[in-house]
Amino acid sequence: MDPRPDDERGDEYLELDPAERARYFAPTMICGYLAGLCLALAALSPFLRWPGAIALTAVGLLGALLLGLLALAVYRAQQRDRRYQRVVTGGDATTNFERLRRVALEAGWRLECEVPGRLLEARTPGALLMEGERVSARFAGSEVRLGSICDPAVGFSLVGRRRCLAHRRRLLAALEAPPASAAGRRPGA
Repeated sequence: MDPRPDDERGDEYLELDPAERARYFAPTMICGYLAGLCLALAALSPFLRWPGAIALTAVGLLGALLLGLLALAVYRAQQRDRRYQRVVTGGDATTNFERLRRVALEAGWRLECEVPGRLLEARTPGALLMEGERVSARFAGSEVRLGSICDPAVGFSLVGRRRCLAHRRRLLAALEAPPASAAGRRPGA
């Protein structure tokens, strides 16, 4: 199995419908909004006629800078999470599909879309009244593209990112494992 380096990826991202996109990128939008408010504060403070106006301008500029950097960092992390990880395996698309489908069912994931040999999408179990992370696998020949993001209804979270990484590792381990027929054979038989 061969994970491809970043420069050969082609940047293919997990698709989100408009409502999911708005919820998923809400933290970035909130940080951007607050940075805009800080800029407005910095722009208007020189017109105030009180001794602390210069300090208010400085605080507004600092707040805009820090919130802008935070928004950029969160946005980049979200985009990195949405990017598919491409893996080349020794098996064909149907074999890879069956392996990942078996792992998803054993893990208790709810399968949302199954197109044998082409696409597998699932949701992991989540907390009460919430769904879990979204996991997607696309198949083309011996290539598998894996993606996993936090539930867009919950939004971006560090805990969700850790879980998504664990889901990807679980799927990668399933692709690395020898086929079930080879695992049961005795050496020399």
